[in-house]
Amino acid sequence: MKIIVAGREIDTQHFINNQRIGSATTFAAHSAITEEKLGDIARGTQTEVDLAVAAATAAFPAWAALGAKGRLPYLERLAHVIESRVEDLAAVETMNNGSLLEASRLRVMKRGAHNIHFFAQMALEMGSSWDTEAAKNAVNNVRYDPAGVTALITPWNAPFMLATWKVGPALAAGNTVVLKPAEWTPFTASLLADMVLDAGLPAGVFNVVQGIGAEAGAALVAHPDVKRISFTGSVPTAKKIALSAAQNLTPVSFELGGKSPFIVCADADFELALVNALDQYDNCGQVCLSGTRLLIEESIYDRFLSEFKTRAAKLKQGDPREADTIVGPLVTRTHLERVHGFVQRAVSAGAKLEFGGQVSPQLGGLYYQPTLFTNLPDGAEILSSEVFGPVLTMQKFSSEQELISLANNTEYGLAAMLFTKDAIKAERISSQLVAGTVWTNCFYVRDLSAPFGGSRASGIGREGGHWSFDFYCDIKNTVQRKGTFS
Repeated sequence: MKIIVAGREIDTQHFINNQRIGSATTFAAHSAITEEKLGDIARGTQTEVDLAVAAATAAFPAWAALGAKGRLPYLERLAHVIESRVEDLAAVETMNNGSLLEASRLRVMKRGAHNIHFFAQMALEMGSSWDTEAAKNAVNNVRYDPAGVTALITPWNAPFMLATWKVGPALAAGNTVVLKPAEWTPFTASLLADMVLDAGLPAGVFNVVQGIGAEAGAALVAHPDVKRISFTGSVPTAKKIALSAAQNLTPVSFELGGKSPFIVCADADFELALVNALDQYDNCGQVCLSGTRLLIEESIYDRFLSEFKTRAAKLKQGDPREADTIVGPLVTRTHLERVHGFVQRAVSAGAKLEFGGQVSPQLGGLYYQPTLFTNLPDGAEILSSEVFGPVLTMQKFSSEQELISLANNTEYGLAAMLFTKDAIKAERISSQLVAGTVWTNCFYVRDLSAPFGGSRASGIGREGGHWSFDFYCDIKNTVQRKGTFS
């Protein structure tokens, strides 16, 4: 079955073994911009998961046998096809999840093509050999062997980019893939399947099963023939996946939630810190990396709060398809109610609402106002739980000891942002922060060759560079004695 979304044709069936396959039942997907129903999507069950895993299992030996060099032309073609469809991808994703169209067109969708290209090239470099010191007459040869069928489960906030972030290294490593996109945002995964077909990838190498997490997702992560599970999403869902994966000892890679500190020291570049602080409302706060806890040194706190409120009032919220829009809508009514629940409980707990705290009176719908809380009571829920909306808090600190205590006072450890002109101070503070990534005097700079992931409840493992291949491969060391081969 095909529908039209943002003027583009979308097949709403699964993609299994390079064919479109329907299901007995469907689920509805909606637009974050208008809340209108966009279409009915095939609702996968154990049956479709079994078909997809069987197709991926059958395709694996030949795909793996190609080697990195043999797989390179396929993946380069896929990257080129993605580049040619950037406008389509951006339009569809914006209509579905409400992300900013200009950002999608100019950066996000192009990043999808780069993800595929980067890992395809990097796969050529994996592996090494060296003489051992312990045994002078032997040589170690390290191989990165593909693991098998990989289950990739992606979130709704940046569905296409994060799908390619996983698909790129998984395919480049020689694995085959079953992708399960978030049920709220299924459309660009279907477009990716079309692109895989256009790029000529062999049948079964890449598969998409649409569906509800508790049904299709649960069946996929429990499947005994799945050899790797990569998931980006919430902590509660990750715990369920881990329980299922444990039954088969399937390795997992989790990139989970965050409650990141955004730290501004008194000696920081004030304007730079202020601009970046306002950027934490990006994607209406639906970014796991966001520095939602603004920690401002006491001597500049009042000035920073005043300037922040003035600038935040000028942020244009509106239709994400308009080029000058800065803040779009939340993704669904269900999510809006969750975000508003956090805000209401914070007010009830005694936090001071500086601005926002409700749906925009002018826009209505899912357009939740940028929100800021100050004067927060100790132990407030809003300081410890991930809201995943345009809701920030601001606290002051008077010493580095107090700063570190505030910054690390959460179960999460995904990221941190630190603004100071003192290099020694930056190193000293960064070394004490519990975070997978610390950005100093910048935000959201992502190098694909660098590790990315979280500490504590923010995840397991790292993605990016060789860390991706460490996960998607079985690493084999062959130790050869010198002088024993004719």
